[in-house]
Amino acid sequence: MTQAISISIYQVLGHHLCVMPEDGEKVFKRVHQALVAKRSVNLSFENVTALTGAFLNVAIGQLYGNFDEDTIRSHINITHIEKHDLGLLAGVIKNAKVYFKNKKSSNSTIHEER
Repeated sequence: MTQAISISIYQVLGHHLCVMPEDGEKVFKRVHQALVAKRSVNLSFENVTALTGAFLNVAIGQLYGNFDEDTIRSHINITHIEKHDLGLLAGVIKNAKVYFKNKKSSNSTIHEER
């Protein structure tokens, strides 16, 4: 990977409320683009005052449908997230891994049956 890029969620959204899936999509696109370009990401939650699972599912969770866990873990560095939001993030990641693992195995089963 080349030099890391910094993505400020607050700057991407222009506000401090990370609650809407549509806003999560804006962050997802930036992070996805960086990972496709083989760049590491410093993802900052600085100035974020509200965070929901709906936002995180889209912003972070759907990355697991596009990249393997090792790529995500080794190339995304989350900074300035509130301690009380870490549990929410961990739950989103856990659920995303289960969902995309099952989705891939379900898709391969469907293709094998045809």
